[in-house]
Amino acid sequence: MTPALSLRDVRKSFGPTEIIRGVTLDIAEGERHCIIGPNGAGKTTCFNLISGRFPITTGEIHLKGRRIDTLPPHRINRMGLSRSFQITSIFHRLSVFENLRCSLLWSRGYKYSFWSPLGRQTALNEEAERLLVELNLHDRRNIPAGLLSYAEQRALEIGMTIAGGASVVLLDEPTAGMSNTETDYAMALIRRVTEGKTLLMVEHDMKVVFDLADAITVLVYGQVIASGRPAEVRASRAVQEAYLGALEG
Repeated sequence: MTPALSLRDVRKSFGPTEIIRGVTLDIAEGERHCIIGPNGAGKTTCFNLISGRFPITTGEIHLKGRRIDTLPPHRINRMGLSRSFQITSIFHRLSVFENLRCSLLWSRGYKYSFWSPLGRQTALNEEAERLLVELNLHDRRNIPAGLLSYAEQRALEIGMTIAGGASVVLLDEPTAGMSNTETDYAMALIRRVTEGKTLLMVEHDMKVVFDLADAITVLVYGQVIASGRPAEVRASRAVQEAYLGALEG
């Protein structure tokens, strides 16, 4: 079966410094896959390469068998891949409802039209309302998104990431900075909204990783040192030596 996402000997250099050093990785269709590794390992850079934010230096990236590493981010998004960022990216002055509605526009075929106010688009508004309920933000519908709590803002961004109907979703440290209670809520939300989708996630919280992931890849200094099922990765001597302490307990 063709992988949902495939990287082949991907390398990225900034000047003379090689950050990603020959990453080869397959993400299976419908899999929840976590990338872990110490700070500076190149995890977010990988996301930037996959999503088209940075050009690769050499190698190839394929989305469901189609090469995407030569495409701009908006083309990759329209092919079915969407991502979140480490720093929450929402429209702070728009309401929670308006943020979700904006994220639905392109995938639902809506373009600029002076004569078609969004308030009259029944199907679009109903879908945004459905997302509000799914994200448990219906009580926050009309407040500016910038006034949400940190955890609520992250939930909103996750909702905006999946709103366009992408089948491959990249989440970059979705639980960073959360309390234990907020993390549990975020994990339940991620499970729910990515059901039936392919999920690639960068995460530092090992409880989240081992509770959510079907497979784990460990990245150290821009190279994959282990990749496989959680139990295999936990037992890897290379992982224990390179990432000692993070996987204990």
